[in-house]
Amino acid sequence: MKRTQLLNRHLSQLVASLGHLDEIVVADAGLPVPAGVEVIDLAVTPGIPGFFDVLEALSRELIIEQAVFADETSPELGTEIEVRLAHWEADTGKPIAQLKISHDDLKSRSANARAVIRTGECTPYANVILVSGVPF
Repeated sequence: MKRTQLLNRHLSQLVASLGHLDEIVVADAGLPVPAGVEVIDLAVTPGIPGFFDVLEALSRELIIEQAVFADETSPELGTEIEVRLAHWEADTGKPIAQLKISHDDLKSRSANARAVIRTGECTPYANVILVSGVPF
């Protein structure tokens, strides 16, 4: 059995397969997934698992160099995302650039993602595109 916190085999496989600049999306329960993009559906009930639960689990396994989220994100949600990214930066020692784009552009860009990870989150605009970095 794995020693690290990320136990979901589909997430572990995804993280292990990522190359530099590959993109994945951590999404709320309602984000439409473009045809042809893999979906790792973790949603069980509204709120379970939460957006930040999944983001936290990924932060233990993944190096990212950019996070992209929607302009329409509420100030409270946006601040919480920024705080979590700052902790992720501190843990990895790698800077994480932040980019805010329109929600429509985020949905369009998700068509290029390696996968969309669907959470049970029901907070509007709780979606982020994570751009894979390198550990060296």
